[in-house]
Amino acid sequence: MPLTDNEVRKLALLARLELSDEEVASVRPQLDSILDFVEQLSGLDTVDVEPMTTALDVSNRWRDDALVPGLNNQQALENSPSHDDQCFLVPPVLG
Repeated sequence: MPLTDNEVRKLALLARLELSDEEVASVRPQLDSILDFVEQLSGLDTVDVEPMTTALDVSNRWRDDALVPGLNNQQALENSPSHDDQCFLVPPVLG
């Protein structure tokens, strides 16, 4: 089912895009093509397809999850633009 100009404008609004009438007319067939392809993919039988994170046959090389020392309070505050003896100081955000 092809998109209407109003639906394209609504999508543009949601995406925070400003489209002229010419751009709407240009983008509409492209979006229709994308939605047609998604509809084709939805029709595929994926019952026997194992879920995967990549189409490549690779394995990740995970490093060991080793505990390392973190920063102490003074080290954490050293590079902050504004702090007192214990905390970062930030401008108020509520009235």
